[in-house]
Amino acid sequence: MEKAILGLDIGGTSIKGGVLVKGHLEDIRSIPTPAQESKEHILETIAAFIGTYSHYDFVGIGIGIPGLVDSSEGIVLGLANIPSFQHVELKKFLTGRFSKPVFVNNDANCFAIGVHKYGVGKPFKNLVGITLGTGVGGGIVINGHLYSGLFSAAGEWCSAPYLDHNFEYYCSGKFFHQVYNSKPKALAKQALAGDPVAIQAFDEFGQHLGELFKMIMYGLAPEAIVLGGSIRKTYPLFKRSLFKTLETFAYPTVLANLKILISELDETAIHGAVALVDVEKIMVEA
Repeated sequence: MEKAILGLDIGGTSIKGGVLVKGHLEDIRSIPTPAQESKEHILETIAAFIGTYSHYDFVGIGIGIPGLVDSSEGIVLGLANIPSFQHVELKKFLTGRFSKPVFVNNDANCFAIGVHKYGVGKPFKNLVGITLGTGVGGGIVINGHLYSGLFSAAGEWCSAPYLDHNFEYYCSGKFFHQVYNSKPKALAKQALAGDPVAIQAFDEFGQHLGELFKMIMYGLAPEAIVLGGSIRKTYPLFKRSLFKTLETFAYPTVLANLKILISELDETAIHGAVALVDVEKIMVEA
């Protein structure tokens, strides 16, 4: 049996898994999340899902979740869209069940360390990962290490006040839903066909995202910002207005050296979960 690292992405809709063997992610599979069931039922569902990978000799389990986590203890403090999954000792439960090291972190943090370890972020020691989807997630890598902050809450720019709402309202799918009453994918198709309203929607989106990037740059001045999430695929539609907004950044030399990259990884959440195990092992061995 090959040595492997198991990665899980636990969300409100699905629980997704995959294993890293010899540097390659394989055996991707998923099951529906029993989101309305009890905490105990969900834990047993996760354990049963991990059990389907028992033919791999995995050395550890990494888990990304969309919520706050006490990463040192592996305690899920709250999980979006799963009411019963509050203050869950996930690490203790799974370590006891499988006798393997378990590492848990916020899914946006997982994205950041995943693209740094396995994706376009490899060349950079300092980067920020931003996921653009139904919401906005952020993760920070400093000097090659994931910076999670208290309860894995670092990088939560989504909740920072902006205009009459917050950045998430204007820099995620919520913007297209609330302001244009449409989904990003549908609007992208219309914009590519030349529809002026759809083109305007992405121009505005790029302006708002540019303001978010400026906030990140003033605080961290990273070498790179890497975009993930489904909306990243529409990047050509908002790239021009994004860079036009960034031209107002106060430090041109910093801006000139910033790289804005699009993640090429389709399974970034699982890559990131796997990277949690890698990072912890490296830190212990150093």
